[in-house]
Amino acid sequence: ISICRDLPNVEVITFSVNSISDLEPLKQCRNLSELYLRKNNIASLGELFYLKTLPRLRVLWLSENPCCGPDPHRYRMTVLRNLPHLQKLDNQAVTEEELSQALRDGEEITAPPARKDVENGCREAGTAAVAAEPEGGLLAFSLEETNKIREQLGMKPVPRDKFSSFSPREMDYSRKKRNNVLNAILLLMKELDAEGLEVIQQTAGRRLQALRKKELQEE
Repeated sequence: ISICRDLPNVEVITFSVNSISDLEPLKQCRNLSELYLRKNNIASLGELFYLKTLPRLRVLWLSENPCCGPDPHRYRMTVLRNLPHLQKLDNQAVTEEELSQALRDGEEITAPPARKDVENGCREAGTAAVAAEPEGGLLAFSLEETNKIREQLGMKPVPRDKFSSFSPREMDYSRKKRNNVLNAILLLMKELDAEGLEVIQQTAGRRLQALRKKELQEE
């Protein structure tokens, strides 16, 4: 998630099922409108402090994190009190009545969480949430979010039979890093005009030719 510090113009971020516990890197993403963080290790609602500076955030999916706690009403009211511009929280539309009620029932967050406490909470409560994820459910959800991003970019959806999903247990650091970089590139491409896209195409073509040449030499 640290890559987000270098993506101030990103609009949609999908980090579900990624063992994320710290939302501080997102505070620079001023154009962010959709954020998907389902099934991570976010232990404290204090992490919302970093999202309060995002004026365009309209969709947030935060469910199935330790911070949701045992009281769903308190959780939802606290999120809406601190992020009153949300239009959808956890795939459920936000109503005007909820926003009014959040002022009474929600907790105002005025400071970031104590990082040491958050990390300890993640180690205790975060692993079980990921381990309980059925593989079929993970694939379906990841496919849904991937196609949502592709729709934002004006791209065709990926068919289920051509989609691969890897859980955090199966992905090593290099694979995670590659996927994060690829995701960032796809999101930033929508900012480019035709000339910029041609540069990307030419550069990618040369890089691909070089890699193929190297593979042939190694064989």
